[in-house]
Amino acid sequence: MRDLGSWKPLEISPESVGAERGVDGLAEHLDSLPDLGNLLARERALVFRDFGVTREELDTVMDRLLPNRAAYVHGNSPRTKVGQNVYTSTEYPPEFVISMHNELSYAHQWPSRLLFFCDIAAESGGATPVVDAALWLSSLDDEVREAYAGGVRYTQNLHGGRGLGKSWQETFETDSADEVERFLTDAAASWEWLRGDTLRVIQDRPATLRHPVTGEEVWFNQSDQWHPAALGEDAAALARVMPAEDLPQSVSFADGSPIPAEYVLQVRDRGLAAAVDVDWRPGDLLLIDNVLVAHGRRPFTGSRRVLVAMSS
Repeated sequence: MRDLGSWKPLEISPESVGAERGVDGLAEHLDSLPDLGNLLARERALVFRDFGVTREELDTVMDRLLPNRAAYVHGNSPRTKVGQNVYTSTEYPPEFVISMHNELSYAHQWPSRLLFFCDIAAESGGATPVVDAALWLSSLDDEVREAYAGGVRYTQNLHGGRGLGKSWQETFETDSADEVERFLTDAAASWEWLRGDTLRVIQDRPATLRHPVTGEEVWFNQSDQWHPAALGEDAAALARVMPAEDLPQSVSFADGSPIPAEYVLQVRDRGLAAAVDVDWRPGDLLLIDNVLVAHGRRPFTGSRRVLVAMSS
């Protein structure tokens, strides 16, 4: 049986694989791998350290690591698009921890892989913590796992250009309401247009998932990131004066019953406690299996620019 507590990403450097430093050396190494997909499923996350890849050379690597690069459609994190389906990793203020999550686990379709690239390392802090999602699941109390067995319900209120949170235009990367409705129909989501061009989206999703290759059951939801109890005092204060269904985003169990605050705090805190930090040097890359591994961000000082791309 795999020892869940001993996991960490596999670190690959020019010295460890006998490759030349630079993007050509990394590309040659990647081309020599017999099956990157199986390697990633086995190791769960790969860190490519000290190859010295530059931002201008990033496409060469992404073409090999992300065969079907996807857009961040229906994403709820604030990002800036900086290239062909390449984004800033997040734009939350640097003093905040971003808790562990699998990207787009609340959506009907999520990326299978994420690739992070360090363009500028922070002056201090700024690591990307990663956690084995099977370990995260096993770390939770039986009471919490059982309560989540029926799944969760996510509710979003996306304004039409002015309001709290992201607009529906930003979220779906389009100004076409018809296009958004087609997307949501395909996603088996419920939605309605409210006053002021606000779009309310409701989705019922599972709390856990089985990996298509390994068969492992993993924790796979973002309830703690959608619940005001886990988002600090500002979110908690807003939740005290607004009904949950009117918040920019909220979450309940799939039957509509509330998720106790102590449950989401346990989920958040145990995910972070079990995480392994990936510290950044400029030019480093991190490839993760987005089902087997969740990720977050540690606080930092100074400038930090980490880019992310994803693959379906």
